[in-house]
Amino acid sequence: MPEAWYRLPIFYFSNVSELRGPGDPVWSPAASSELDYELEVAALIDTPAVDLPAERGEEAIGGYTILNDWSARDLQREETTVRLGPAKGKDFASTIGPWLVTPDEIGPARSPGAHGPDLAMTAEVNGVETSRGTWSDAQFSFGDMVARASADVRLRPGELLGSGTVGTGCLLEVRDATLGRYLQPGDEVVLRVERLGALRTPVVARPAHRRPR
Repeated sequence: MPEAWYRLPIFYFSNVSELRGPGDPVWSPAASSELDYELEVAALIDTPAVDLPAERGEEAIGGYTILNDWSARDLQREETTVRLGPAKGKDFASTIGPWLVTPDEIGPARSPGAHGPDLAMTAEVNGVETSRGTWSDAQFSFGDMVARASADVRLRPGELLGSGTVGTGCLLEVRDATLGRYLQPGDEVVLRVERLGALRTPVVARPAHRRPR
């Protein structure tokens, strides 16, 4: 990873018009054949915030849920060569759920100095585990992320901040050692995070009404 990744909680803006819930199907963009899941936690902002310091950042968070921040790796690979933010490789779907869990229910699992609670995070494809990590392995805390996101701008209630993918939490990292391919229609992806539940998504063929005419 570039040096800046270890120093700054880098982020990008995603597409709120393509949010999906538990059980909602997801399909590849028309120009992609490399659909990938991303195993993340999302924090829901419930308090207006601007220029919050990192030590107070988590005060603006009302709850946590599981986030599958889907990627079309072939489109993403092309877009990153021009060094602009993610676009068509990321904007086609984001899945959240199944529950919103308040911070007091998460706090007891957190060790002093850790960037997150010591809770297991796993991904399964068709019942076979493909990814495993822990929330506490995060490079930055959500306090750090809120501080970065609120620098010079207003965060509003209802906004979601993704944690970034847990280590080994996508097929880009583990495909050859696990599934041997990217996702295809007929697959079911299940992301699990302790205390947050299990988020299930069927992968389907692109619906006829969404196919290029």
